[in-house]
Amino acid sequence: MSQKINLSNRLKKVALFLPKGANFADIGSDHAYLPCYVCRQDRVAKAIAGEVNVGPFNSAKTTVQAYQLSDKIDVRLGDGLQVIEKGEVKQIVIAGMGGPLIQSILENGKDKLQHVEQIIAQPNVDARGVRKWLMAHNFQLTDEELVEENGHFYEIINATKRHDNSLLNRWTEKELLFGPFLLAKQTSDFYRKWQHEMEKMTRVINQMKQATIRDEKKITEFERELSWIKEVMNDGN
Repeated sequence: MSQKINLSNRLKKVALFLPKGANFADIGSDHAYLPCYVCRQDRVAKAIAGEVNVGPFNSAKTTVQAYQLSDKIDVRLGDGLQVIEKGEVKQIVIAGMGGPLIQSILENGKDKLQHVEQIIAQPNVDARGVRKWLMAHNFQLTDEELVEENGHFYEIINATKRHDNSLLNRWTEKELLFGPFLLAKQTSDFYRKWQHEMEKMTRVINQMKQATIRDEKKITEFERELSWIKEVMNDGN
């Protein structure tokens, strides 16, 4: 099939983080568009497309066959990192799901990460939790991108295996909330995202203060984060 793969801008940004000649697993691959896109652009690349549900698994197989990439992309049915063997891939992509689920997939498949050199994660929520997991498990944050698509903002986190403890960056809680690299870049998308988050958090705090039983600890935590957001927004004006 010569037809062009219509990959979303979000997944195109994810693909840009992969090195030439990548040997990667795309976990939760859905229709396997990302592996097909990468392997058509890079004839040396190889991929495993993992899916936990039969419907998307069959869709992925159909896509791979349609693009005649069955010799380069192996579609597998299984939960998380169960679809790969130890040492089988060098890169792992987990995109388009919640941060807690991404952390759970990585935690449950920790034994498969020994020879993995790079993890690219795109959480829909709780990117901070993903950053913390990666740092706690010997992966160093090396870059991030923020993409707006259909009214939603998506954070893409690139992390590489740390071989030397001296290279460990001690990010602050504030940097982990915003993303240290996104905070440094401060793009227009970044400010739009955090303007929206500031308005949402202000509403949540007001609602919590009006509750019959107030969670003072949570209110204090949210107010601290709101003050950080206001600082960043003011710095940008």
